[in-house]
Amino acid sequence: MSDANVLVVDDEPEICRLLKEILEDENFSVDTAENATVARDTVRRSHIDLVLLDIWMPDVDGITLLKEWKTEGRDTPVVMMSGHGSIETAVEAIRFGAYDYIEKPLSITKVLVTARHALQNDLLRKENLRLRQHLEPASTLVGRSDVMEQLREQIALVAKTDSWVLVTGEPGSGKGVVARCLHDQSPRHEGSFVDVSLAAIPPQNIAVQLFGSEEGGIIRSGRFEQASGGTLFLDEIGDMDLETQAKLLSALEENKFIRVGGSQYVEVDVRIVAATNQDLERAVQEGRFREDLYYRLNVVPIEAPPLRDHREDVPDLVSFYSNWLVEKERLPYRKFSTGALNLLRNHGWPGNVRELKNLVQRLLILNRGEEVSREEVELALGSSKTNGTGEDAMGSLYDLTLRDARDRFEKAYLEFHLRQAGGNVSEVAQSVGIERTHLYRKLKSLGISPKLGKEG
Repeated sequence: MSDANVLVVDDEPEICRLLKEILEDENFSVDTAENATVARDTVRRSHIDLVLLDIWMPDVDGITLLKEWKTEGRDTPVVMMSGHGSIETAVEAIRFGAYDYIEKPLSITKVLVTARHALQNDLLRKENLRLRQHLEPASTLVGRSDVMEQLREQIALVAKTDSWVLVTGEPGSGKGVVARCLHDQSPRHEGSFVDVSLAAIPPQNIAVQLFGSEEGGIIRSGRFEQASGGTLFLDEIGDMDLETQAKLLSALEENKFIRVGGSQYVEVDVRIVAATNQDLERAVQEGRFREDLYYRLNVVPIEAPPLRDHREDVPDLVSFYSNWLVEKERLPYRKFSTGALNLLRNHGWPGNVRELKNLVQRLLILNRGEEVSREEVELALGSSKTNGTGEDAMGSLYDLTLRDARDRFEKAYLEFHLRQAGGNVSEVAQSVGIERTHLYRKLKSLGISPKLGKEG
């Protein structure tokens, strides 16, 4: 906490100098600004952990600047300072998001105590967020098979470094879980874990989402800035267009970028974990993915195994998701019979762990008695036949090109979820983790009627 970056904003040079000396003596890194223009510029290009902000300044007053930063979505703690203090001013500052308020003439002890409390409070806020994320099923590797033990060992080794990682695997195999575990076990675990699903963002909006924007004097922070000091998880990296790939490569090489509509560089410090279910080497050969970006991202490759390769973990996964859904979503508890578990263990799982989670959730929602029977599982699986190798469930996909196989799988996968949701597109979008407008485009491209499943 003592090595935090502090910005002092005050139109009196002597106060800036004094606070800089005192804070640096306490091992803080300090920037100063004597007006709002310099303050804005510093916040735009540097990572700031705490702002000491004067209320009365000649160009733009501190309250206005505070409102501006909060409107932009910045959550950096701000402590206000004023020599013309009043209860009304203090209340207004707190109401608009300031952490605290210090009156002038400044008490050095008060400044240091307030600064430390503000940083500690922010640290606790981030830790609470991290703990809430850790409780999500997306942050837990479940299973005792050799495959999962090897994956845990690989993650433990890689997490200690700051190397970038490319996670590959089939849809629903747990690539996001791998990314979250890498972050939780890394030296950056106290920083933010920011998850960006590129497949769920319209292509024209990806650059704004990643790098933020500046328009009409309003600054909106992108995911890079939000992840500064932590980990940025770029899911479905293969769905990014070539123009955005070029911008991303530049940002990765220089650790800085320019917001959309902006003119000044913003410096960031992030670890990149990317994921894809595509064959990026083939995408490079076909000119759909930049070769230099591929090698930049693929420093350490990790594969999330398909569930059919560790089906002995199915009972543990069923137990984990059952308990989680009962606790977090208040669904009724139901025990899975031995016959039901055996059937699930032998299923091909083309949709992997995500398919299993959705199946467990559906069986708990239906609540047909205290025990889930084998017959009920057969009914829930529908026309998906179980097999010993998983190859029957994949049909003739092995004879197709990767792109055609992917399209056929996506079509069957989305048709399955539409039927299960009774044609409710919003429910499907939430279930499969994709933006509704993007889902409509995907359905149209695959020739699927959004009304599928509404009949009957």
